[in-house]
Amino acid sequence: MKTYSFLAVIGFLLISSSAFAQYTEVINSNRPGASISAYSVGKNVIQFEGGMFVDKQEHKKLNTEVSAFGLDFALRYGLFKEQLEISWEGAYQFDTFTNNATNPALEFNRNGFLTHTIGAKYMIYDPYLKSELEKPNLYSWKANNSFRWKDLIPAIGVYAGANFVFSDNPYFPRTEPSISPKVTVATQSHFAGRWVFVSNITYDRITSDSKELSYIVTLTHAFDNPKWSAFVEHQGIDSDRYADALFRAGGAYLLGDDLQLDAYVGAGVKNTPTRIFAGFGLSYRFDDMHEDELIPIEEQDPKGEDQKKKKKKDEKELEKFEDDGNDN
Repeated sequence: MKTYSFLAVIGFLLISSSAFAQYTEVINSNRPGASISAYSVGKNVIQFEGGMFVDKQEHKKLNTEVSAFGLDFALRYGLFKEQLEISWEGAYQFDTFTNNATNPALEFNRNGFLTHTIGAKYMIYDPYLKSELEKPNLYSWKANNSFRWKDLIPAIGVYAGANFVFSDNPYFPRTEPSISPKVTVATQSHFAGRWVFVSNITYDRITSDSKELSYIVTLTHAFDNPKWSAFVEHQGIDSDRYADALFRAGGAYLLGDDLQLDAYVGAGVKNTPTRIFAGFGLSYRFDDMHEDELIPIEEQDPKGEDQKKKKKKDEKELEKFEDDGNDN
């Protein structure tokens, strides 16, 4: 009992002295969903996320079909500080387009970038840096894994970038500008121990004739075996070029602290076109250049009020814990 109490005190002191910013002990990937996290990968961390996908589309009104295969990728790098990352993302598709409205049916192949963006994301608010929220209860599993309303207060990140459309891209009209802005607001909440809720609102191709407004909500759950996680996701898209309501579900498996495998399936709800798609991929990070950036407790809670309250509470719990041990 004395040994356990000593370890508890040491753990409390280590956790109280400072808190880490963005970097996590295991890889934090945006895959396999389409939403982006409010958090960055961490200062001087290089992370690659990529995969393959298939997509089957049928447009009932136009009587057309598309059978597609593609590759998607994201290269993320934590720049200057923990809260900031820059990224290069894209999805390149190969497909066969069939027009069944003609006799005989007209069929031809296409390929090109569906998306190709470069941008930066910065976390503007992180509720978990407040010491009261950051520190776990060393004596209660239930306290650390039960639902608390304050856990719904989200971390907030903002993304700004640019789309690049190359000439002769078959997926965009000729009037599409070669460069157009994209902005996203991302929120992220952690609650009940193993649940994560992410939301994105994106205004895309702002200077284009086919401006696009979209939202994504993603709910992720980690299982008892922490290597496994699952997610469900809904995405709404509205633009003159394409509008849809998409649903995705899938999971991920950690092969190590820096390597994740994933897979997903999804479908749309409309028939102009109907869509069924699936994909799989991996995420890998290179973090040898990362050094933990500690945030002094004064910066988390300048007045120290949360720290004082938490310290008194934990001291009382520790005294009660030791008394119970002595009684035994």
